[in-house]
This record gives sequence, C-alpha cells and structure tokens, in this order.
Amino acid sequence: MAVGEMRLGLIGLGTVGSSVVQLLERNAEAITRKIGHSLRVVHVASRSLHTKPHPDLGKARMSTDPLAVVRDPNVDIVIELIGGIEPARGLVVEALKRGKPVVTANKALLALHGEEIFVTAEKASVHIGFEAGVAGGIPIIRTLREGLAADRNRALFGIVNGTCNYILTKMSNEGEEFETVLRGAQEQGLAEADPSFDIDGIDAAHKLTLLAMLALGIRVPFSSVYTEGIRHVSQIDILFAREFGYAIKLLAIAKDEDGSIDVRVHPTMIPRGSLLAEVGGSYNAIFVQGEALGSSLYFGRGAGGMPTATAVLSDVIEVARNRAVASGVRVPALGYAWKDLRSAPLRPIAELQSEYYLRFMAVDRPGVLAKIAGILGEHNISIAAVIQRDRGEGDVTVPLVMRTHLASERNLKAALNLVDQLSIVQGKSVSIRIEENFG
Repeated sequence: MAVGEMRLGLIGLGTVGSSVVQLLERNAEAITRKIGHSLRVVHVASRSLHTKPHPDLGKARMSTDPLAVVRDPNVDIVIELIGGIEPARGLVVEALKRGKPVVTANKALLALHGEEIFVTAEKASVHIGFEAGVAGGIPIIRTLREGLAADRNRALFGIVNGTCNYILTKMSNEGEEFETVLRGAQEQGLAEADPSFDIDGIDAAHKLTLLAMLALGIRVPFSSVYTEGIRHVSQIDILFAREFGYAIKLLAIAKDEDGSIDVRVHPTMIPRGSLLAEVGGSYNAIFVQGEALGSSLYFGRGAGGMPTATAVLSDVIEVARNRAVASGVRVPALGYAWKDLRSAPLRPIAELQSEYYLRFMAVDRPGVLAKIAGILGEHNISIAAVIQRDRGEGDVTVPLVMRTHLASERNLKAALNLVDQLSIVQGKSVSIRIEENFG
C-alpha cells in the first residue's frame, strides 16, 4: 500500500455507486485532512460497465467480475452496492474472511443473513459498516450504536420507507387515491415498476430488523417481524383520520415494555402536530424514546444517490481512521457482540393491546350500528367514538367509522371476521392501529 493512501474496491456502479465516486472526488481534499491520508478507488466491478455511462474512474481497474475485487490484493476496503442476496452474501463473507473491512448498503442481506455476516466479521476482527442500509443519509446506525450507548432505549418509531411516506403525504395533501398516487410516483421514478417491496412493508421490515437489534440489544429474526403494507389505505381513511385528529404513516415500531418485545411494521394513526406526523414527502425520520435522554428525533433524506453515498463514505472514513491508528474494530457492528445480544421472545401480533380505527361500508338501515357494536362488545372491544355519514344520491352503502378504546388484537380480528360475514356489510372491514405516545 502506498504511504498515506487507503485503496477501495467498489462493487456496483448504479446510482449510489456512481455517487460514491463523484462525492469522493468532490471532497477528496477535505476527506484527506480529516483522516490524514487519501482514499482512492482502485478496482471497480459492474455488470453494466460497458453498456451504461459511468463517472470518470481514473486509473482504477475495471471489470464485470465482483469476486475479482474481493480477491484483489491491492484492495484494502470492499464497498458492496449491488444489493440482493446472492452473489452479495458470498462476496461479503469472502471479503471478511480475507480480513478486508466491508461497507454495504444492503439491508435485506443483513436482515436475512445478519448472524452469519456479523459473526464472520467478529471472528476476523474486521469492520462491517452498514450506515447506508437504513434511512439513507441519516446517521441513525452510529447514533444508536454509539451516541445512545449509555441509555436504555424503550421504544423506536421510524418512517423508513420514502416511497410509502411520499404516497401517504400526497394522498393527505392532494386528496388523491392510493392507485393514482402510486402511478404518479412510478412515472416520476419515486416508485419501482413493481412496488411490492416498498408498499407491502418489506423494505421497512428489513430496516426495522437492524434498528431493533441496535436499539434494544436483542436478536430479531426477520421472519418474526409482523409486516403489513399500505395497499388498503383509502382516501376516506385519510379524511376520517384527520377528523379524529390523526395522520396515517407507515411506521416501523420496536418496543420493550418490561421485557415484552414488539417489533412490527404497519400503517399507524399518530396525532397530528406530533413531530413524526409532520415528516412529509420522501423524507425519513426515526423517533427514539430512552429512559435517560427521553425523546429524540433524527430526520433527513432516506434515499437517493448523494445522501446514501455520504453514509457509505462515513463508514469508509471510520475504517480508515481505525486503521491509521492501528486500533482495529473497537465497536461491534450492532453495539454488542452477536453472542451478547439477548434472545428475547417477540410478542406475537395477536397479543398486541392497542387502540384502533375501524371502517365498515355498511347498508344504511336502522339497527346496523347496534348489530356491529354488539359483535364488538361480545369480544370486549369498547367503542370510544363513532362517525356515520348520510347516504349520498346513488350510494348503496355508507362508511361507518369507529375509534376503539384499548383492545386485544386477537379479539379484534375475531370480531371483524364475524362482522365481515354480515349481509349488511359490503367488502372487507379496515382496521388501523393507533399510537398516541409521541413527543
């Protein structure tokens, strides 16, 4: 290695990879002053290297073989930005076993194969950085791992998917329906052609898996994270939520309530005027409640080339600083060694106690409210408020909307299953959980 130089191997030259190259060139002098030596990309692998435009890579070696980057003896740090599970998993594990620090934005990989990757990094005593994997440019990983290390976190609420937040914000501000807003987001490149990964909550659940381990110090199998998307949220729900004093957000929630652990992703009604309710568009925010610190909010751009590239390079700079002083890896990737994470059981969603918003499309005739309320009452579900609209000309059904007191999820699902079978109710009932405890 040349004196005063750290050599980078970059796998993936898409939006984020190209932004890393550009940002590194733009801020080269400042980065050198911060860490005492320069960073240089010496080897790049990309499948589209010869078919798509790419930034000037100088004298870097270029190939379409990512394994060549990992095995290149001239590469000190490997940056993995191709996404997906394979070949990314094999490349990351191979690099770590070779004693090479890895920086990645691949939250799906870490959510599904975190144990293998984190344990491999610990055994090899090398760094695995993933600041870019959650909430783009918001330094939430480092904040939870280091800045809040002395506190005991009790809850975390995150708006961590920009596509969903954009859709819900647009629906709220402009009165458009879900499908219309989704099509517009796709046309603008804000949503994928197949948006399922985002709108079904899977992306948010990947991120929550990592956030929950960092915030609560527990092992979280991705398969145990309750996940529900926003497809069923209608404009009518947005309007009634506003009438009740709420906004609807897709929230990633992790809670430790005296050892009872919740880890879930779903649409949630939160009080209008709360800090999270004001987070609009494609922005992300993470709200943390700690015993000592109290409430704190971390806000910023959750995606995009340059915001994510800043997070990638922040990890690279951390590795470079550690190597410069021969300090090795002082802080485990999750703030704990894997063996020291608690194996706390996660509470099944059926055992959740929550307040709920309920909407039924009911036939407008006497006794309908009493019939539905009776079924809810038989399942120990108490109604806090009711809104019933008059039927418009040509309408067969009218929306019947309720807000409940604290109720059991298991009881609620059983009751709604019976209500949905009534001839006086058309379509499937809608339920949205309510969270009140925000600063």
